[in-house]
This record gives sequence, C-alpha cells and structure tokens, in this order.
Amino acid sequence: MAPAVPVLTFLRPVPRELVHRSSIAEVFVTDGCRTSDSRFSVAAQWPRDHALYHPDEQGLSDPMLFAETLRQALLYVAHEYCEVPLGHRFVGRDLSFDITDPAALRIVGVPVPVVLEAEWTWEGGRPRGARLDVRLLVGGKSCGTGTIRVFVMDDRRYGLLRRMAWGGDAPPVPVPAAGEDSAAPLVPPRRVGRLRWKDCVLERCWPDGDWQLRLDRDHAVLFDHPTDHVPLMVLMEGFRQLGHLCVHERVEEPLGDRAYALVGAQVECAAFAELDAPIRLLVEQSVPGATAADAFRLRVAALQGDTLLARTDMEWAGVGPRDPGEAAGRWPEPASLTGLAP
Repeated sequence: MAPAVPVLTFLRPVPRELVHRSSIAEVFVTDGCRTSDSRFSVAAQWPRDHALYHPDEQGLSDPMLFAETLRQALLYVAHEYCEVPLGHRFVGRDLSFDITDPAALRIVGVPVPVVLEAEWTWEGGRPRGARLDVRLLVGGKSCGTGTIRVFVMDDRRYGLLRRMAWGGDAPPVPVPAAGEDSAAPLVPPRRVGRLRWKDCVLERCWPDGDWQLRLDRDHAVLFDHPTDHVPLMVLMEGFRQLGHLCVHERVEEPLGDRAYALVGAQVECAAFAELDAPIRLLVEQSVPGATAADAFRLRVAALQGDTLLARTDMEWAGVGPRDPGEAAGRWPEPASLTGLAP
C-alpha cells in the first residue's frame, strides 16, 4: 500500500520565530511536510486584505505576498527540517519569482490558500549557501515559480562580517527615521499602487530629481523587528513602487486604459544596505511593450553612494482596464519623469 500523503492545514500560522517575524499577523506559512530527502510542501494563507500587501483594483493578490512567502518558506524549511538552529543568520543572495497565471490569485471572498512545492539544495563554500526552488499552487493548479538563495551562518560569523562592513566594532548611527528630518516630497500612494501615505517608500529629491528610498523604521510591516541593515523586502518594495510608477505613467503619458501587474522579478543582491546613508533607486532600462498586450520590462538598481546594493529585472503584464481616476488624480511635479531611463 502506498504511504498516505500528509494533509496540509491552513488553521493557524507556524511559530513566528521559524520565519523570523515578530508579529503573528505577518506570518503567512501555516504548515509543511517533507515529501522526500530534499523536497517539501509548504502551506500558506494569503489574507483577503493586508495593511501593505493589499489586492489591486483588479482584485488580484499582491505579488509581494509571493516574495514574502518564498522568504518565509526558506526559513521554515531550514529550521524545521534542515537542522539550522534558531539564531543563525540568513544573508540574501538573490530572489526571483514568476507568476504564470495571475487570475488564479484573484480574491474571491476568502483568504487565498497556497502551497509551495519546494526543493532544498545546500550549496558549498564558506559561509555555506542554501537554495530553495518552489512551484506555486492554488487549488492544486500551478500558477508560478520562484527561487531564493542565501548564505547561512552563525551569529559569530555574521558579527565578523558586519564589523568588516562597518570598519569598526559598533554599527554607524542610522539616518533620522522618515518624517524626522526630510524635506523630500513623498510620492502620493495612488501613484505607487498603495493606499496609505505611510506605505509610500519613494521620495523625489531635488534639484537632480533622483528617486530615494524612504526608510520608516516605525513601519510595522517593513520593519517588523529591529535590524542592523535595510531588509531585502524593503528594497523590493521600493523596486515595486518605482516600477508601478514608471509603468503606469511612462514619462507622463498613461498607458491607455490598461492596468498592469507585476508578474515577474529577479533580484540580485550585491551588498548590505546600511541604515546610515541615503539609498538611491535608478531606472537603468525601461522597455514598454509594442502593444497593450505585451509585457513592460524594467531594470532598476539600488545604490548607496557609489556602491551597488541590489539590481532587479521586473516584468509587468496587462491584467485589465485601468481605474480612470488614477490618471486624473495624478500629483503635479515641478519636473517631468524624463529623469527615468528611456
């Protein structure tokens, strides 16, 4: 007789320490099981609504939920099944996801139960590397793929690594939190696909017109717990918001009546993002689709001084009619978006 297939549950979140979260409300993983030596199934529940990762105007789940669930799944599998002790550090190397069927992630009146079919791979070197490749399923139907790679190290090795970056034993003094000492204009939430002003992470800096990442260390989601660097998900939110702005405004001209959603992203990490200096976001490449049905592709880099922190390639696809109020409610600026790469 074939062994029984374990049934995954969505009744309650896993212990928050297993996914490195402080708030229970931000834990999306609910269950998991090993299916072979290196393969696992991880269950998660995506909320119908969320303070930051809310559905878009088409009723589609925010793709950042996939990125965060992928991050949580790696941590959960590492601690629960791969003998990585609690307290070990995970330093991001890269993260990517592709949503092949956005319609499968539509909110239909209940939270969205998803399953990640995952494969864990240890990678050599010092410090040791780990990789998780996943297939995203909703209702048993495959609708996306994702990969995350990290370095895994104990607290002592992590401390040595960070002191090398700081050039001393103590971390540098962080810049003032957002709102404490900033004259840069904050981009209104509607322009970046968000609902609340406090969720906007883009600032326009004059006179050069650069985009800068706004760091609000009191934000309950983006800075869920104290950290000595800017978390990867904060950088990713900056990439996503700038992508939304570029795609839907494309150098001050609306893309007809089409709404676009992020369906793919590949992020490569190059250095720690420190808390003591501004972070610029630079659009390096912008390739609109030839028609409304074609994907819009963007490449965005995050820099701190002359240091490259991370770079992402994003793909945005048309998902339906656009809210006509979005273009009508645009926020006037003293200059156009011509500072963005063509």
